Amino acid sequence: MKITKYARKNARQLFRNCLVGGRLEETRVRQELDALLAQKPRSYLAIALHFQRLIKLHLADRTARVESAIPLEPGMADTLKARLTERHGPGLDFQFQHNSRLIGGLRVQVGSDVYDGSVRARLDQLAHQL
Repeated sequence: MKITKYARKNARQLFRNCLVGGRLEETRVRQELDALLAQKPRSYLAIALHFQRLIKLHLADRTARVESAIPLEPGMADTLKARLTERHGPGLDFQFQHNSRLIGGLRVQVGSDVYDGSVRARLDQLAHQL
């Protein structure tokens, strides 16, 4: 389904109505979507689809996935949280995972930004150069 300029504009307005201090508020999302479905304006399905896409993109940008070769100590995890919050702003949701394939180091992904300081990445880079 092609999204028209009208639908994109209305979806962006719905999305902005759901933000409180830069954070997406679930109750407002439900209220805005219920109001949209009750009114059923022109192209309301396209508006709802684009609204859903905007929400998914926002949630992906506000999620920090941290992979480490060994489980992180609480102090190190807190320092990492503070640095990422400083760089990407408040309101990040953190997911810490243990990945032994990294051999050593960290791999952090926030939205589309990837910071890879793992031994595995360095070995792969070295193998590619040879």
